[in-house]
Amino acid sequence: MICGVSARLQHSRLRAAGLGSVQEALRYQSQDFRVLQEDCLQSGVLFQDPMFPAEPGALGFKDLAPYSTKTRGVEWKRPPEMTENPQFIVGGASRTDVCQGALGDCWLLAAIGSLTLNERLLHRVVPFGQSFQHQYAGIFHFQFWQFGEWVDVVIDDRLPVREGKLLFVHSAEGREFWSALLEKAYAKLCGSYEALSGGSTSEGFEDFTGGMCESFDLKEAQRDLQSIIGRALSRGSLIGCSIDISSAVDMEAVTFRKLVKGHAYSVTSLRQVEYRGQHKILIRIRNPWGQVEWTGAWSDSSSEWSSVDSAEKDELLCQMEDGEFWMSFQDFLRQFSRLEICNLTPDTLSSEASSCWSSSLFQGGWRRGSTAGGCRNHPNTFWINPQFKVCLLEEDDDPEDEEKSCSVLVALMQKDRRRHRRYGQDMHTIGFAVYQIPEEYVGCPSVHMKKDFFLHHSSCARSETFINLREVSARLRLPPGEYLVVPSTFEPSKEADFVLRVFTEKRADTTEMDDKVEANLEQEVEISEDDIDDSFRSMFAQLSGDDMEISVQELRTILNRVVSKHRDLQTDGFSSESCRAMVSLMDKDGSTRLGLLEFQILWNKIRKWLGIFRDFDLDKSGCMSSYEMRLALENGGFRLNTQVLQMLVARYADNEVIDFDNFTCCLVKLEAMFRAFQALDTGGTGSVTLNVSEWLCISMSG
Repeated sequence: MICGVSARLQHSRLRAAGLGSVQEALRYQSQDFRVLQEDCLQSGVLFQDPMFPAEPGALGFKDLAPYSTKTRGVEWKRPPEMTENPQFIVGGASRTDVCQGALGDCWLLAAIGSLTLNERLLHRVVPFGQSFQHQYAGIFHFQFWQFGEWVDVVIDDRLPVREGKLLFVHSAEGREFWSALLEKAYAKLCGSYEALSGGSTSEGFEDFTGGMCESFDLKEAQRDLQSIIGRALSRGSLIGCSIDISSAVDMEAVTFRKLVKGHAYSVTSLRQVEYRGQHKILIRIRNPWGQVEWTGAWSDSSSEWSSVDSAEKDELLCQMEDGEFWMSFQDFLRQFSRLEICNLTPDTLSSEASSCWSSSLFQGGWRRGSTAGGCRNHPNTFWINPQFKVCLLEEDDDPEDEEKSCSVLVALMQKDRRRHRRYGQDMHTIGFAVYQIPEEYVGCPSVHMKKDFFLHHSSCARSETFINLREVSARLRLPPGEYLVVPSTFEPSKEADFVLRVFTEKRADTTEMDDKVEANLEQEVEISEDDIDDSFRSMFAQLSGDDMEISVQELRTILNRVVSKHRDLQTDGFSSESCRAMVSLMDKDGSTRLGLLEFQILWNKIRKWLGIFRDFDLDKSGCMSSYEMRLALENGGFRLNTQVLQMLVARYADNEVIDFDNFTCCLVKLEAMFRAFQALDTGGTGSVTLNVSEWLCISMSG
């Protein structure tokens, strides 16, 4: 556990120093492309990726599992083994380089197709200088945005082939391989090719840009949607659309006019043409299959084009089965159900003016028993979810807005769920609620709101619904003030890591709303043997034996005898580890045994802790819910943040409950560590410096 904690802390520090930014991507699985390429060039051996080997397991785990019918006859070949003169990119990347294969990842291909429209974005994902001719070593790399960080993913160029043809994505021309290699790198990131099956175009958009996506229901299209799409295209935003399905039978069913239901298309252009004396708005759509095109009005061979100026017609129309087609904007609204726009700068949707939004990103997690509280339907646990504060300081510059309000875009994304598919896990149902912080808490830098707050305050905004998507988002308009954002899964006890992003049109302050770590330790009362009553002295003499001191094993015997008499306590008894920690806390002379005074002080503490435990054993089951542990520890004098609490629950709770002996051991450890820290932090600075020997002595003494 300590190694895991130190690794997470180290990662947080590296992130704070800029690692994972677009300027300095993280090396995925610690693979350095330049070093690996140079090693291969010097040895003359083509790269074989040990982290994503060209084996059946890389294909999938269910439909594409090893020995499944869909993977029979699959071989792994490098492009030079498939064609005489393979090329990475020919004449620049284009949408026709991206044709779908035998994998349901049209959502990803639609995103890749849109990416080709913006060369600057494309080459962030597909780095320059890669080739099958110059410094070819069978190794390539690609960069993706993953949950707040850019990662550099290395692959070899062995691709799945059946009957001499690429099994998955391929170029229409046949000898261009950048799109197939990009798909493989993304499959590696997600665990397998099959993990890419099914998804939302917005997922690909965000992983290629780090942008923020919004979704529009075309059946209830807002009046300015045409303007929104036009501005988004002009600023390089990525746009996708699809037709909803009502049942699995409809999936990829083809309509009368050759549109595919449940299939991800990309929007590539919007134009106004002169048609029979009127202005007509046309929209260009691309099917990532590279074929199956719209056959209605304004399709490649429709009669409408004969009434358009020939020069304009030649510019817009390309009669070929490349999967790309024009249609009228009105037909688009009638035929398609949903539009997804990934904005590289979110203000492109809210204002014609070019302004920079203020943005914040938080990494968080839901952990069973400590921070996975479920939605508002579960009032006893909802409050333990992570909490984030947003201070809206200035209202928008909108002269048509009669009320003072601030634009806020909130997006909650669950992490790494595709990788968990092979273990039978999929997306959790997630959402968030927003609360206005009451006046008495305004300005408080570190307060985690407790159960009573949520019992007596209603949310002022929320995500539209709780849904099992990778990301849910909402655009909100709120008055200036302080707000609390509470992300959660729908049901309690669902574990996942998440990223919460907040964009505001004007300046705003954002922070994680968490308790400050501190301990209100009671001043140790100086007592003498004269202060100890005769009955306790007699009990001690009987228990301690001739040496008049209590050892670790004797303390264990005493405590287990005592708790066994308390029928209301459910416990397996104190362990030797627990008793050793107590002796360590109370032992002043280093004898590893407790004298009369030390035992009296410990006894008083245990009686106090027993009282707290009973108060928070709300159902009188003899055990305390781990969700109440935060309040119980606070009652005992310890205010802890979410990170520390997660560690304590993982260490001392079992199946979301904590018994008395583990609760006592936890309090003993906390008090010992706080007292050690306070003794070293003589200036009260909140930090201390230790050498390795001192660190080991303190951390191992409990």
